[in-house]
Amino acid sequence: MLCSARLNGQSIKYALKRTKRRSIGLKIDGSGLMVSAPLTVPMADVETVLQDKANWITKKLDQWQDKKSLELIWSIDSTFPLLGEPWVLSAEKPGEIKLVPLGKVNNKLAVGALSEWLIEQLVMNWYQDKAIECFEQRLTLYAQKLGISRPPFRLSNAKTRWGSCNSRGVVHLNWRLIQMPLHLVDYIVAHELSHLLEMNHSAVFWQRVKSIYPNYLDARKELKRYC
Repeated sequence: MLCSARLNGQSIKYALKRTKRRSIGLKIDGSGLMVSAPLTVPMADVETVLQDKANWITKKLDQWQDKKSLELIWSIDSTFPLLGEPWVLSAEKPGEIKLVPLGKVNNKLAVGALSEWLIEQLVMNWYQDKAIECFEQRLTLYAQKLGISRPPFRLSNAKTRWGSCNSRGVVHLNWRLIQMPLHLVDYIVAHELSHLLEMNHSAVFWQRVKSIYPNYLDARKELKRYC
């Protein structure tokens, strides 16, 4: 059964499932909020639990929304985030299709004008070019702050890691970072460059990170919303 509740000033829809369980359970995933309640528990008790857990529910729903914002759908009507801002496919000239900021669209493409495969190729090539350009600039900037030479880097397609640094001094940065706001890119860059001097997560390492990126704690906390 589909229901709704007012939590922290937001109208939250949820699926209610009656079961033989003894207590009210809450589950949040990519589909939203699922509430499992005993067969005989009144709706007033369900509402009480939701209000008690309002902060947790709204926080978790926001985290899932952040994750979903990075999911790519190869469609003419999709938006593609670049440094936290939405971009879309646009036909600026006949036969010239490119990505532009959402607020600067002049001509919409006809639905079905491009196949999903072609959209994926176009967008992924665009992301790769933008990632290389951005990451090179940020690595140069933060290497100077740290007093070291800019290391070689490679784009990564890792599923669970935003960046890494190996013993040969090569930095790997996940291409998906280019979808996120620039300050989060900078945090990962500062983090991995600091590993060139401290291959650990000791207090000394975090002091190096802080010396070139003072707000690292806030960025680290924000980044967890996308994991």
